[in-house]
Amino acid sequence: MNLQTADLLDQHEDAARSGAIRVLAPILTHFGGRRHFAGPIATLRLFEDNSLVRKALETPGNGRVLVVDGAGSLRCALVGDQLARLAVTRAWSGIVVHGCIRDSHAIGAMDIGVMALATHPLKSVKRGAGEADVPVAFGGVVFNPGEWLCADHDGVIVAPSPLA
Repeated sequence: MNLQTADLLDQHEDAARSGAIRVLAPILTHFGGRRHFAGPIATLRLFEDNSLVRKALETPGNGRVLVVDGAGSLRCALVGDQLARLAVTRAWSGIVVHGCIRDSHAIGAMDIGVMALATHPLKSVKRGAGEADVPVAFGGVVFNPGEWLCADHDGVIVAPSPLA
């Protein structure tokens, strides 16, 4: 992927300064094997329950990025190697987690972008609680379903539509 966040922001500086393009605070770490990823956003809002993550990743990704607002919990993991493998199989571009992941070594070998706050070895509960396809916010950015996310070594940007 040739879309670099810094170059995109240079090309669209007015939109970035006006807030039309949003830049996520540098709170996440790359864990996936793909360090550059982009695509339309799908969202989940949940807390320490990854049932909806599996449900979302079972659908065709078609190059989308799943943004999971796990309320920043550092008490359990919301994504592990099985879900990351499912995402690869279903053609998701990436997963962004405001929370933790586990199985980071295995995920690091997979061709998918995965960013999260940290790792945690404990899996989440499975009660089916949460919301899908709703605006979520963390790191100073609102993520709306259908908007476009681009991530690389320099950070994460969100725009109303793909940038070129």
